[in-house]
Amino acid sequence: MLTQRMTTLVEQWTAVGDRRSIFLACYQRMTENMLSAVARHDFFDPDWVAHLIGSFADYYFAALAAWERDQSGPAVWQYTFTYANRQDASVAQHLLLGVNAHINCDLVLVLDDLLHQEWPLLSAEQQRQRHADYLAVNRVIEQTIDRVQDEVIAPYSVTLQLLDAVCGPFDEWCTARLIRNWRDDVWQQALTVISLDDQEERLAARRQVDQLALARAYLLSGNLTEVRSFGYPLRWLKRLRLL
Repeated sequence: MLTQRMTTLVEQWTAVGDRRSIFLACYQRMTENMLSAVARHDFFDPDWVAHLIGSFADYYFAALAAWERDQSGPAVWQYTFTYANRQDASVAQHLLLGVNAHINCDLVLVLDDLLHQEWPLLSAEQQRQRHADYLAVNRVIEQTIDRVQDEVIAPYSVTLQLLDAVCGPFDEWCTARLIRNWRDDVWQQALTVISLDDQEERLAARRQVDQLALARAYLLSGNLTEVRSFGYPLRWLKRLRLL
């Protein structure tokens, strides 16, 4: 079972102080809530969303396997897994680096995998429903934030004041930045990749997704001004010449 696989890894990593556990503990709780939402039929197409959940997780475990085999895999995951060795980084940095890699890289690629063939064949209403199901995930994320604070963040930090010094309030980062900005960017990036017919162009676009996510990761581990801009939409980051 997917969530049990995550839980087992979290327990193993937590026991040895491996900070990769921070992101995966968050992801495990998010996945539990997503699977519950699918079971409740909270989506237009629960089967499609279930497929999305499974494929999304496959990307994470593929990146993890590549890293543990020979420290290869997507560049943003290489950076994120390496950064997990830093004990001087904040809990928020460890968490958000993982969220960044998984959303801003993996999610774009998963959407391309699932939609590239079918998107042109869907009616306007069916396309709207796909997007609506994608947006419905935002509600699940919002509902999971308090649980992550209590069960993942709290054991590492007595109060969130320690996190605020580096990244600002955790609620603000997860809702205002991750949900509104990143997932909107991801959908637009995915549609751009989906629209490409030339295979070389598609591969280049997919590689660019990894590089953009890596550039965001650099911002999070940079100076305070760059950290504050970490969650900005892509158009803002490009306008500020940070990407």
